[in-house]
Amino acid sequence: MLFSATMSEPAVKTSPRAPTPMMAQYFQHKDAYPDALLFFRMGDFYEMFFDDAVAAAAALDIALTKRGSHKGDDIPMCGVPMHALDGYLERLIRKGFRVAICEQMEDPAEAKRRGGSKAVVRRDVTRLVTPGTLTEESLLDARTHNYLAAATEVSGQCGLAWLDMSTGDFTVQPLGLADLAAAVSRISPGELLLPEKLFERPELAGMLEDWKRYLTPLPNARFNSDNARRRLEAAYEVAALDAFGEFDRAQLAAAGALIDYVELTQVGKLPHLGLPRHVGSGALLEIDAATRRSLELTRTLTGSRQGSLLHAVDRTVTGAGARLLANRLSAPLTDPKAIDERLDQVGFLLNAPDIRDHLRDVLKATPDLERALSRISLGRGGPRD
Repeated sequence: MLFSATMSEPAVKTSPRAPTPMMAQYFQHKDAYPDALLFFRMGDFYEMFFDDAVAAAAALDIALTKRGSHKGDDIPMCGVPMHALDGYLERLIRKGFRVAICEQMEDPAEAKRRGGSKAVVRRDVTRLVTPGTLTEESLLDARTHNYLAAATEVSGQCGLAWLDMSTGDFTVQPLGLADLAAAVSRISPGELLLPEKLFERPELAGMLEDWKRYLTPLPNARFNSDNARRRLEAAYEVAALDAFGEFDRAQLAAAGALIDYVELTQVGKLPHLGLPRHVGSGALLEIDAATRRSLELTRTLTGSRQGSLLHAVDRTVTGAGARLLANRLSAPLTDPKAIDERLDQVGFLLNAPDIRDHLRDVLKATPDLERALSRISLGRGGPRD
């Protein structure tokens, strides 16, 4: 059974009038995250109650039980052991759920010293887990980026920004709204943020039909370009963004919305961020979604990596190298000078086998520094990191 046999607090008692202090605490946190499953830490288990328990038990194929009652009705409950959290998170995220992790911020002994025998252990939500904000090694493919993207439109201009929280890779691009679907197919984000005004546009719904399950609508205010500029300046601790390049209001709004969403889901924390890289208009060859699928650049028509062009040419020996190669295959350059520079780099190593072989040996022993640094910056690093 996957629910807790012993609890650190007394069982919920029947009360037709008011919830117990522990359930009142649960409701407080659940009200703050109504669209997510609340993983409520109780001892060595994360427990779910009410509709969350019913949904999670079905999705995870675990036992649905009950714990006390509320307003005269039994409280449905299920739970998962703390040590197996990552495995259950992976299954829920793949099925489209968002999960709020509510941790115990003190042990029961501390609570008892603080408030006596009836004191409730203090808890807080420490993280909202969504498809685009994963950082755990066990939840990610080492050879593939997991992008969180945001798109918006300001005064007829469209801006797109995407960030891999697990590596800090951060890019901003201007584009026409008609090119948005092709750009999203190129990036293949785990989650795409849109302002409500754009999310409700009928023509956009058709364009992004293939990405419907990845869309997260947000209030329009979170895409305010002035606020976005201030968020970016604060995140990079600079007085102005001039040194990073020129960004129009739409690009700023999209990039700022990403920072805002990351701070929201990480409850105030920011991972290590690379400098925002600006991709100029027309710098990449945009390939529409249907053509991209037919070309099978990184995935076959069945969605498998095996059998794709990437699978056929990938001889990289690190996760970072594999991610870079996938990006370059997905986004062909259009500038002849940039293409020649890239070919010169490849040609140098092709004609210097001793250097190439030595470099490969060195790289084979290199850990995934990008992802390790991101986990450390968020306080989730382990001994290997």
